[in-house]
Amino acid sequence: MGIVAGLDSSSESTRIVVCDTDTGAVLRHGYAPHPATGSDVDPQSWLLSLGEAAEGGLLEGVEAIGVSAQQHGLLPLDAGGVVVRPAMIGNDRRAQAAAADLIDALGGRTAWAQAVGSVPQAGLAVAKLRWLARTEPESARRVAELLQPHDWLVWQLLGRPARRTTDRGAASGTGYWSAATGAYRTDLVELALGHQVRLPEVIGPAEPAGHTPEGLLISAGTGETMAAAFGLGVGIGDAVVSLGASGSVFAVHHEALADPSGTITAYADATGMHLPVVHTLNAVRVLRGTAEMLGCDLEELSALALKSTPGASGLVFLPYLEGERTPHLPHTAGTLAGLRRESMRPEHLARAAFEGMLCGLADALDVLRGRGVEVRRIFLLGPSAELPAIRAIAPALLGAQVVVPQPAEYAALGAARQAAWALGVSRATLSPQQPPAWPSAASQVFEPAEELAVGQAVRQQYVAVREQTHPGAFEAGPAAG
Repeated sequence: MGIVAGLDSSSESTRIVVCDTDTGAVLRHGYAPHPATGSDVDPQSWLLSLGEAAEGGLLEGVEAIGVSAQQHGLLPLDAGGVVVRPAMIGNDRRAQAAAADLIDALGGRTAWAQAVGSVPQAGLAVAKLRWLARTEPESARRVAELLQPHDWLVWQLLGRPARRTTDRGAASGTGYWSAATGAYRTDLVELALGHQVRLPEVIGPAEPAGHTPEGLLISAGTGETMAAAFGLGVGIGDAVVSLGASGSVFAVHHEALADPSGTITAYADATGMHLPVVHTLNAVRVLRGTAEMLGCDLEELSALALKSTPGASGLVFLPYLEGERTPHLPHTAGTLAGLRRESMRPEHLARAAFEGMLCGLADALDVLRGRGVEVRRIFLLGPSAELPAIRAIAPALLGAQVVVPQPAEYAALGAARQAAWALGVSRATLSPQQPPAWPSAASQVFEPAEELAVGQAVRQQYVAVREQTHPGAFEAGPAAG
């Protein structure tokens, strides 16, 4: 028996959980907000938040720490290890034009998907590098080394040693490391920035990054998505649907999926497996927009939807309010089809909004299924997963058992589980191939049961309207250029 800690440094706060190494039971927890900032962040604020979250002896007795942090952030360092400018965080949209520029520079989306398993988006580190080179050339010329937020925090906890490390999960989200080959594409860094730089060593899931001067083990760490998946305990046969304003669907798979269209992003996970991800631009924003139209909140929209029947009296809502990424329809708009006098009621519009959002996510899920990804159960994440209409409609439309975990700090828990794994391996009590068997997340389970055939009929109605409105959208895929 021992004690480990998991630290999650998100874009908004630091959360720490202290856990029993054998059972995963949370013994203590800490929290501290990050200062409200824009796209540029002083990384020292993360350390200050960490110190605040750990006050009161929170880490007393801890033998190992794992670090999870926001993904796609970029810390450009000079030759002395000093940041040349504030950190650029993941949701920074300034690099949209730079991302498009990079796509063209390598020869199109297919070339990028084949090179690193992802196509540049504004949030990726590689696009931020191109933006930096074009917008702040003096800073760009000083860059000698690149780290991400979790890499930098691990390095700071270790006392800034000569060795810099990262893990497969975080590296796979940079746009210049391939999960399929397990190697950096340094030529893509040079393409974006204009010169070569030092990159952190990618270490294994159970390998320690090092020990603090006090002897505390620091594990490899990882990105938030990978840490949350590890904390949830997802494995082969599991998919995760995340309900934010936009949506994402990912699953655990045994290999990186090469996707010439770039629809699938080939991330690595925190265990040595892979996390193919499909993104949608429209999820809960569809519900919020419909609620505003009807003059109600999300809870009232859910209650309205449940007064309707499956198929919403023939109403079909294609939820492409912000254009769409899956299928690739960047310049389209949403569509409301099937309007008849009897269907023009608030409850049917509410139902169509829920069904449209979930059918859009089911389309994303089918992209993974179509590539051989096994999906036996689906974890549904996000505050909107608590809505009764989601729980009632999702299992039949998604075509699998739906699991809604109880709210918890899953990224911090995943980081703590990784710390326990590295500690166990260092003591020869655990295998590098087998993480500690902590209990799965406490959850509510919803089965499609006899509603599955009804759900399939609703999907068919949705697909028919989608194909009529955007014929061949999935078959065509994104243009190569």
